[in-house]
Amino acid sequence: MSTTHLDPLQEAVSRLDAVWSDASDAAGLDRAGLVAANAALGVLHRLVDGLEAEVAARIAHESRPELGAESLAKEQGFRNAGQFVATVTGRSSGEASRLVRVGEATAPRTDLLGARLPAKYPAVQAALGSGRIGAPAAGLIIALLDRVRFKIDMDRLAEAEAALADKAAGLSLDEVRKLLTHTEAHLDPDGVLPREEAARAQNRLVMFEREGRLHIDADVDVATGAPIKTAIEGHVTAVLNARVHALDPDAPDADRRSIAQLQADALADIAAHALGCDSNAPALAGATVIVRVGVNDLAEGTGYATIDGIDQPISISAARRMAASGGVIPYVLGTDSEILDWGREKRFFTRAQRLALVERDGGCAGCTLPPSMTRAHHIDWWQRDRGRTDLDRGVLLCDNCHHRVHDNGWEIRIEGTGVTAKVWFIPPPSVDPERTPRLGGTARYNLAA
Repeated sequence: MSTTHLDPLQEAVSRLDAVWSDASDAAGLDRAGLVAANAALGVLHRLVDGLEAEVAARIAHESRPELGAESLAKEQGFRNAGQFVATVTGRSSGEASRLVRVGEATAPRTDLLGARLPAKYPAVQAALGSGRIGAPAAGLIIALLDRVRFKIDMDRLAEAEAALADKAAGLSLDEVRKLLTHTEAHLDPDGVLPREEAARAQNRLVMFEREGRLHIDADVDVATGAPIKTAIEGHVTAVLNARVHALDPDAPDADRRSIAQLQADALADIAAHALGCDSNAPALAGATVIVRVGVNDLAEGTGYATIDGIDQPISISAARRMAASGGVIPYVLGTDSEILDWGREKRFFTRAQRLALVERDGGCAGCTLPPSMTRAHHIDWWQRDRGRTDLDRGVLLCDNCHHRVHDNGWEIRIEGTGVTAKVWFIPPPSVDPERTPRLGGTARYNLAA
């Protein structure tokens, strides 16, 4: 390895050293120092990830089976490269194997004549080498690209790789998974139904009693689980809203149940309602499953649909089945719709506007909580700023993000119009002196955005 190859790592260490120069430990850092240290450690961690993957792949090459007793891993007393890497780095064998796969997919290659070729995935290699993404995110991207590699043309594959490597920077690993879920359905819509059928075949719910308690263990596909999730979240949200508006939240008999307890009680209440209900009315008015589908996809039976609050897309056939059920609304995109801009005529956003905001924001535009846990808010305050009840002047926020925006000086800007617009959060100078905009809403997970 040349010194130049290690320059980014040395620069990251220097940044961390500069932050830590006047403190003996993290307790000696002020808030600005903690933010700077966290950022420097993030870059350092991702750069080390990239180097580990590179070295692991090379160890695997020097330990390939055909080398026999001359295998590097066997010379060092290990069964294979994965065990060697896992033992030395303190990782699990699965993590070591993933490091090897990432390293192999991002390492330079040679042809049969020994001529140097670019890496299998050069955009991922560049993002990994610069510390913009870490090995876990790179591994997820590589796994997706490998799955769709022979289903799309190479130009589209290269475009997808570049877009994913760019969008994954700055996202948590959970957010990267969400990005990839959306991307796979976009790149391979014909694969949604087979994956869905395989998932449905694994549905299970097991109930058993032990030590005086009833244990319920369920694992279902998203189309089956969406009504369950929506009903429970609707019940819990109603209880939390009532708790916020309680006359005396500190009273001895105030509701102090945890979210987990509320969810368990919600399931029991919904089941009790179903057993005692003698009408066809849904148990929870307002707790509705929204299935979103393009009008052309619905007519032609191609493409896929999405469910509000659920990351995994569903097939058109599943969307049609759900649309025939009570408490499910198919929201068809591309047809005539209700008025989405009301100006000063209406104070509160309408149901049609909220549906459009969910299409644009996906839930809380700030932290991605599901739509059931958000409210439609005016970007410009209704009274102080004479705010308008228009789609492009509204945003979905959970209570926490709403307070963060208003109390801490954040700004929200909308770029574009309608459901394809982008939501940008502008931090205050105390958070970021440069006030660099941060992308929110579904645009974070939309490959075309």
